[in-house]
Amino acid sequence: MSANAPDKNAAPPLPEPLRVPVADSHTHLDMQSGTVEEALAKAASVGVTTVVQVGCDVDGSRWAAETAAAHDAVHATVALHPNEAPRIVHGDPDGWSRQGAREPGGDAALDEALAEIDRLAALPQVKGVGETGLDHYRTGPEGKDAQERSFRAHIEIAKRHGKTLVIHDRDAHADVLRVLKEEGAPERTVFHCYSGDAEMAEICARAGYFMSFAGNVTFKNAQHLRDALAVAPPELVLVETDAPFLTPVPFRGRPNAPYLVPVTVRAMAAVRGIDEDTMAAALGANTARAFGY
Repeated sequence: MSANAPDKNAAPPLPEPLRVPVADSHTHLDMQSGTVEEALAKAASVGVTTVVQVGCDVDGSRWAAETAAAHDAVHATVALHPNEAPRIVHGDPDGWSRQGAREPGGDAALDEALAEIDRLAALPQVKGVGETGLDHYRTGPEGKDAQERSFRAHIEIAKRHGKTLVIHDRDAHADVLRVLKEEGAPERTVFHCYSGDAEMAEICARAGYFMSFAGNVTFKNAQHLRDALAVAPPELVLVETDAPFLTPVPFRGRPNAPYLVPVTVRAMAAVRGIDEDTMAAALGANTARAFGY
């Protein structure tokens, strides 16, 4: 590495602050370096005044609920990530959980984990159930039944508690839309890290689903995401980091965090041909409406 080259492990610099505050609609503070307080202060300094902390397993969901209870700027969602469900049932080493490979637990273990998600979903600081959904990229055919059963259970939990459903959809567009139609989606449904094309965006728009765009909307090979953003109704668009993942260009590959939301907001405004203040105002209002806070 040359003396002038950026350290790939170094945090990117602070972007110019937004004049209109926004929310990071999907982040994983528990996977980022530093303290929660440091992350929130850094984000607030550039106009990112609210974050939605997302659970991916039982432990992470408990942590999300506890963190949201302790910080006014944090709202929580709770769930078993789609890759966590087959891991619980089959002991799948490619699941989400950070506890390492474990023995298969079977359907009873999945039911037990879902019962804890159900309990957490009732808490007032928990605004959503997710990230749930389907992932056909990391989970093979043997895990699809467990994923779908878990997804359907999360939909039921979200509806019963009146919480927002937060969807993880990776290489599974048709099946995710099918399950939502079969089960009946909750009143508020968010496609986190929207990954479909413009045609799917029109389907989501007709159903009233929110579409949340992450830093990958800035990637060179992501024209389909920019096309989707261009046609999505302005009242259904959100912004997120999915930090520490999907750091926007020009910092791709370096650690992501909520304070980098302004980079993506400005890229989104450019795609839509509007000024950043108008974009930020819409995103802030949409996120509050999407999560009911």
